[in-house]
Amino acid sequence: MSALPGVKALVFDVFGTVVDWRTGIARDAKTVLAKHGRGDVDPHAFADAWRRRYQPAMEEVRSGRRPFTRLDVLHRENLDALLADHSITADEADRQWLNRAWHRLDPWPDTIPGLIRLKSRRFIAPLSNGNILLLANMAKRAGIPWDAILGAEPARAYKPQPEAYLRTAEILGLAPSEVALVAAHNGDLAAARKAGLATAFVLRPTEHGPEQSTDTRAEQEWDTIAGSFEELADKLGC
Repeated sequence: MSALPGVKALVFDVFGTVVDWRTGIARDAKTVLAKHGRGDVDPHAFADAWRRRYQPAMEEVRSGRRPFTRLDVLHRENLDALLADHSITADEADRQWLNRAWHRLDPWPDTIPGLIRLKSRRFIAPLSNGNILLLANMAKRAGIPWDAILGAEPARAYKPQPEAYLRTAEILGLAPSEVALVAAHNGDLAAARKAGLATAFVLRPTEHGPEQSTDTRAEQEWDTIAGSFEELADKLGC
């Protein structure tokens, strides 16, 4: 019997689970930093610092202190603040290009072959905090074979708000138990489980670089646990 019986749709965390955000952001940050004479700034540290502003920016929306604002806008505000911290006066074209680095992230090596297999037996879509254009551009560039683009913008809620998970299931016309979240983050899975979704943990031990200390193992007995998307496909009989 395959894992996740009764699950009709797999929805995926994207940043870190489907794509390697840190390497991609550092690659493009290195270009802009060099252009502005700041080769002394570690591009991976720059990527990490940008990412650290991610949750606080979304919390302004989750708390109700700010209306729903798409992630491209939040990323740009965070980038402007980060550049100011480094006294970098990049022009508008450079800022726009670097902000779009989030649209140009590369998948992990197992992502595309694994998703192709999973798609053969299940509906697959992102359930990401990324906005529709960001996720669609990423998919087009990388060949990610989504059946639809779902997530925070269609749901008008940022994970781990329960509405992010429940409205995604509603959009699909499915009960929460018929949807499984696939993620490399225990916290995301815990919120999905609380909302009634099935859960699949996929290990990404280098998302935060070689010294990663978080999400290095499954911290609960998730419905299924795998080391890659291809292993997940094996477990689901795809």
